[in-house]
Amino acid sequence: MRRPYLLFLLMLAPLAAESEEVDARKIVRDAIDHWRGVSSYSEMTMTIHRPDWERSMTMSAWTKGQDQSLVRVLEPKKDRGNGTLTDDKNMWSYSPKINRVIRIPSSMMGQSWMGSDFSNKDVSRTDEIVDDYDHRILGTSEVDSVTVYEIESIPLENAAVVWGREVLRIREDHIVLKHSFFDQDNALVKELKTLDIGEMGGRTIATRQRMVKADDPDEWTELVVIKVDYDVDLPDSLFTRSSLRNPRD
Repeated sequence: MRRPYLLFLLMLAPLAAESEEVDARKIVRDAIDHWRGVSSYSEMTMTIHRPDWERSMTMSAWTKGQDQSLVRVLEPKKDRGNGTLTDDKNMWSYSPKINRVIRIPSSMMGQSWMGSDFSNKDVSRTDEIVDDYDHRILGTSEVDSVTVYEIESIPLENAAVVWGREVLRIREDHIVLKHSFFDQDNALVKELKTLDIGEMGGRTIATRQRMVKADDPDEWTELVVIKVDYDVDLPDSLFTRSSLRNPRD
């Protein structure tokens, strides 16, 4: 009687592992969808901090679906009009000073965005981490009576990604508490940490997040959400290079 029972357990083991992988991927997917929504409009401030200086800017951002986003700087005046457009994994930047829309090649997606500790890839918010990674749950914990999942995301063998692996701590209500980025040698490079959580746009979201360099914690960039509206009606014409250059279009 023991042998058939053991055989039954062995047959179930691969199914359990597969189920865990699917669940981990869904947790990551749900976190991205929760933050982005079907469509959204938000206003935020970004503060870039260095040991000997600090500067801030105010921005507006629009997202639609899984592939389209537009970020435009409002203040300070000297940076007003600077913007970034993402459409179907393509990315462009615009600067009024040179009055040119420049396509950002894939080789530069890992570069700094507007001098911050966020990369162009971070701002584009593509679904790369969902589609190009394997995911597994490392463990769970309870924080303020809320279940938190720790998920390790490892790139697929042929995926064209920068990181060696990523580790996320995601609450059961889809809020990312921490997102850690490791290089190919498994050294921690930077971490995105959620500092404040609040109600905005009819849902609970991270309202203040800080990206911190692992080798110099006194260098960081902080994003604070001022307002956000979800499921807004946004025309496709908003996510065009013409709109990036000229907001009146």
